[in-house]
Formats: sequence, C-alpha cells, structure tokens
Amino acid sequence: MSNEPDSPQIANRPKSSWQKRVPFQVDVAGIIRLMGQSLYSRSDAAIRELLQNAHDGIMRRRAIDLQYRGRIDIRQHPADKVLEVSDDGIGLTPEEVEKYLGTLGVGISGLLKRDLPNRGGQSLNLIGEFGIGLFSAFLLADRVEVITRHRQDGEAVRWEAGPDSDICISSCDRSEPGTTVRLHLKPDQYPYATDEALLERAVKEYADFLPIPIHINDRPQRVNIGSACWLEFTPDTHALELELESFFGETPLDLVVLRTEKPVTIRGALYVTPQRTPGFTDAPTVTVTVQRMIISRRVYGLLPDWASFVRGVLELPDCSPTASREDLVRDATFYAVREQLDTLLFNHFEGLARKNPSRWQSLIAWHRYLLAGAALEEPRLRDLLRDTYRFVTSRGEMTFPEIVAASRTSTVYATDDDFVIWYNPNRYQEAWINEVFADFPAPCVHTLRSFEETLLVLMVSDLQNEQISVDLRVAAPSSEDFAELVLGIQELSNVPHEWEQFLADLPALIRIGDYHGDIPVLAFLSEQAELQRTFEGIKKQGTMPCGFQRLVEAHFQYDKPKPNEVILNRRHPLIRRALEQSTRVPLASVVRLLVIEALRMAGLRPDAKIRQVEQEDLAWIAEALWGRDEGRRRK
Repeated sequence: MSNEPDSPQIANRPKSSWQKRVPFQVDVAGIIRLMGQSLYSRSDAAIRELLQNAHDGIMRRRAIDLQYRGRIDIRQHPADKVLEVSDDGIGLTPEEVEKYLGTLGVGISGLLKRDLPNRGGQSLNLIGEFGIGLFSAFLLADRVEVITRHRQDGEAVRWEAGPDSDICISSCDRSEPGTTVRLHLKPDQYPYATDEALLERAVKEYADFLPIPIHINDRPQRVNIGSACWLEFTPDTHALELELESFFGETPLDLVVLRTEKPVTIRGALYVTPQRTPGFTDAPTVTVTVQRMIISRRVYGLLPDWASFVRGVLELPDCSPTASREDLVRDATFYAVREQLDTLLFNHFEGLARKNPSRWQSLIAWHRYLLAGAALEEPRLRDLLRDTYRFVTSRGEMTFPEIVAASRTSTVYATDDDFVIWYNPNRYQEAWINEVFADFPAPCVHTLRSFEETLLVLMVSDLQNEQISVDLRVAAPSSEDFAELVLGIQELSNVPHEWEQFLADLPALIRIGDYHGDIPVLAFLSEQAELQRTFEGIKKQGTMPCGFQRLVEAHFQYDKPKPNEVILNRRHPLIRRALEQSTRVPLASVVRLLVIEALRMAGLRPDAKIRQVEQEDLAWIAEALWGRDEGRRRK
C-alpha cells in the first residue's frame, strides 16, 4: 500500500452525494404488541375504547338529527367466541373507513376537535382523540371486523384485520346506519363472550356516566346509570351526599360543590372523607371524567398536597387524557385546574370557619393530625388553623391566640420578649405538668406529637415575622426561668461527688433543688436523648446498616439532644435524710429506685443495665430489712 499522499487531482475530486425517499414502514403486529404491553395496563381498556368510539358516532349523528337519541349494544356470542359492540350512530363512508381505520394515529373525533373548531367539534362532546382506540381491540382479539354504514351513504362497508399488516376492505350488507365491531377473541379472552358480569364491570368502570344508554345482550334495562347529581348545574345537596356515599362507599363529612367555567371548566363535587389516612405523605386522589367517560378513579396531583383528607369526582372537559386514557396529561391546563381547586378548597373551608364554626371544629376534631401535619408546609392552612386549631394545654384546649394572650410576660421574667410560651413535648409528663402549672399565670402547651411541636414553632415564627416578640420554651429545668418561676425551685445545685458516682449508671443529669410539694423526685425525659441512646444500643449490637448509621450520626452532630434531667427534692424528708448519709446505707438504694421509677414514669424504658441495678438495690434493701450484716452487701 502506498504511503504517498493523494495527488491534487484525486484530493480535489468532489465526493458523490445522493438522496432517497423511502416510505415510512410500520409493523402493525409490533405496534399491537407494544400497545398491549406498554400503553394499556388492563385488557378491558379495549371495551372502553370501543364504547367511546360508539359514543362519538352517536353524538355526531345527534348534531344533525335533533330527534335522534341513540344507544349502544354489547352482545356476546359464546358459540363463536365473539364479542360485539354496536351503535346506531352516524356510521362511516367507504372513504372514511379507508382513510381513518387503516391509518394508525388518525381519528375523526380528534380531527374535528383540533382542526375544525368552527364546525362544532368541541360542542359535540366528542371523546376520541388519537385514532388508536380500534387497535386496542387486539388486546382481546386476534381478528377484528368493523361493519359500518353512513347515515347519508347507502353503501355498507366491512373492514377486517388480523395480527399481520394486511387490512381487507369490502362491501357488505347492513340495512341501518351505524357501526358494529366484532372481536374474534383470543383463547385466553373467551370469558368476554360468556361472562356478562365481566362486561358489566367494565361498563361501570369506564362508562357509567355516559348519557347514551348501554345494553348487554339486548336486555331492556340499561347497564350504565347515565347521569349523576354532581354533573347537574344545581344538584340537591341531600341527593348528592347519598350518591357520593353510594359511589365511594363512605359517608361524606362535608361537601364542596364545584361549578366553574373560568379560567378552566370544573364540574363535580369534593367531600371530606371519614377515613383517617396514616401519616401526611399519602397523596390525595380524585375520580376524573372527561366528557363523562371515566379516565381514572385515582388521579394523583390534581388536589393540593395538603388536602389528603379530600376525595371526590370531577368532570374536566378542558383536560387532555393521555394516549392510554388512564390518566391526564400534565400540561398547563392540568396545573390551572390544580391551582383553581386549591383556591376553591381554601375558600370553602375559610367560609366554613366563619359561617359554621361548629362544623369546622368537627372536621378539625376528626382530621386533627392530618390538618396539623399539612399546615407545616402550607402557610395559608396554618393561618386558618391558627385561629381554630385547639391545642391541649394545662388549662384545657386553647387556640393559639388564646395561648398567646395568656402568656404575656411580667416583670418577674428576665426577658425583653412580649410573650413567653411554655410547652411540654413528653406525653408521660402531661399529668404532673398540669399540676405544676395549675397556679402558674401562663398555660403549658402539650405538644405530645412531634408535628404539633413543629406547628407551634411555626405559628410562633409567623408571629415573629409580624414583629411580635415571642419566646418559646420547653418545660424542663434546663430552660431559662422554668426551675425558679414555674417549679419554685431554689438553690438548684449538682449532687455531691459521692452521689454522682452512685447514680452514674442512670441515663440522666441529676441535681438537687428545693421545691414545694410532696414529690421526692422529679424526672424530665428528653425524647431526643432516649432516641440517641436507642441508636447507640443498636450500633453496639452491630445490626445498624452503615448508611443509616451515617445519617443518625450526622443528625445528632448538628442537633445534640438535651440530657434527661432529674431533680431531688431537698425539702422531702426521705431525700434530705438520705443526702445526709453515706451511699452505702439502704436508704441510698431507696433513692436510686425512686429516681429509676421517676424516669420510668416520664417514659424511660430501662435497659438490661438499669434493671440489674434495680435488682441489686432491691436485694440489698431486703437483706437490710431481714437484719443481715452490712458486710453481706455486694461489693
């Protein structure tokens, strides 16, 4: 091979260029398999697609024949393993059959709605859009026949296709206008030719609200109900409540009737569910119809995230279904509907709080934790709850404004804040905190669930943003002014070194103070500290995943928990007498048992080490009571 460069003549020779047009090839069999595997999640979606095609044919005929009403018939032919969907609508001409039924992705309804708005495409209330519905029939059938005759064309046409790429179109006999689709069922779909209940469920699932009557096997009664109260312009409230109860299987706690045309059309009804959803992350869902065809009974993302306690059914004619017609397209219209629903729900609940406060309080009582949890992320909901949500306090239930009004500072506080609000996050201390605050001027708020503590913090923060000075303090000895002002403790000090060593096995900071009352020991449990202790125990066992361990360590690195706290009442005779003696006498063990019991009452779960200390103290006290020699005491 020569390594010499090309000659100038060869290098400058123009390269040949070419262009070729080839027809777009479509593997129909492959498309059908793709639709079955990816587009539709359920085989009975084929029933829905055929029903909506029949609906559109009838609606087009109604537009030119005001006396005509129309009906859809579904017939089963068990012997032939055939399912048939028939309508007496406008039908198709031979030209339309060839143009539309033989072309994937082109549909008459979609063209009318998109390209011919001035000819009434939208006012016809057509459902079809994508021109792929007929091909969904191959989910159930391996061969499909369409026999149709146009209302104004005397020639009937048969369209027939199997799983290959060939389509056969021929003339046939049909005396009346309309369309019949015959599905020659696959062996695994034979039940559609024999089981009426299977068809009834499909009709109810997708087409229950279509205004056109649907009949099965020529029975005189229609299968679908055809209408619903929530679709009416002025529904009767009682009838609407009963209908929603029947449809959803639960009694609404409150109704929100929706009728808007701008900026988007929304018709339907929402209601407050009696179901108490666990947690705050369960996304709210709603049933959605487009032109009365049910798109999905669980559409996510339409209702605002804070409304997880709301359910309902909405007719959204402006929204676009996805190609599978099992959900809505997340486009500008979808988010306009979401924004409008957020506004309408807030307007309803704010109006309810003003006009019918007792009913609103009933809803808060029922969905207390859902509302409180949702208000953590939604300022407008928090504003609504600020005046209506009733916190549990040492003085009973109080709203946030009532708590603030009762928590104004006085000259005894060493603070420049206008208000000091006390709160107790420990559910085990609720009873005695009530006793402690019984004679105190301000109440103590019991935030016994973490989200209530956060809600209280955010409400205080909202006030501070309004230039109102508020200090929020936990009801614990380490908090400023709590020991002195609330507990009345004087001369709070650390325990002597000997006692510090004697009580070192207990997970608490132990101090001595003088306070009123006959309680020998007060214990304040820090749930954060106990959580850290639990994680450390798991870590020592070697059962904590490494990734989880890193998260825990990072959390406590930046949010170091306060320790559990115990105060020994120096005024109590038992405590005073014990502190005057050595820790080797039985009375010291009695004090340690009292400390353990106080911690347990505050919510501590003793571990094996603490239980061992209890057993040793009890054994030593028992020996002392039996008169044994002190030398028998454990070393």
